[in-house]
Amino acid sequence: MTNNLTRSRVLQLYKRLIKLSHTWQAVDHPAKTAEERLYIRNETRNLFRKNKHVENANELEEHIREGEARVELACHYKNPYPRLVNLPTYSLPPSHNRIRYKSEYEVEDMSRPIYLKSYEIKEETSDNEEPSKT
Repeated sequence: MTNNLTRSRVLQLYKRLIKLSHTWQAVDHPAKTAEERLYIRNETRNLFRKNKHVENANELEEHIREGEARVELACHYKNPYPRLVNLPTYSLPPSHNRIRYKSEYEVEDMSRPIYLKSYEIKEETSDNEEPSKT
């Protein structure tokens, strides 16, 4: 029964995002409406395809929460693109001559907003791919 509930929540979220991509209106620059609609549609499809094999219930719940948070932020601020994040200074990376402790990594993870989880994964993979090409 839990799988059916989770499946229906995922499908509802997907439908909501696709409908949003059809009805989206750019507020600041009306000429960019088509570009922003395309961004919403492509981002939705890419992330849902990337995460379609996720089986862990906790991880699924986290992805659903991230999607819902991103929809709410986009609707509230009228901007579909990722928002800037201001992390506390104690969670910023230290200088190269100091060792980071486990608690510093934990604080950094806790202070990171949920709606940026999928962007961090993209950055890590793109950073790993660039050195191998050279």
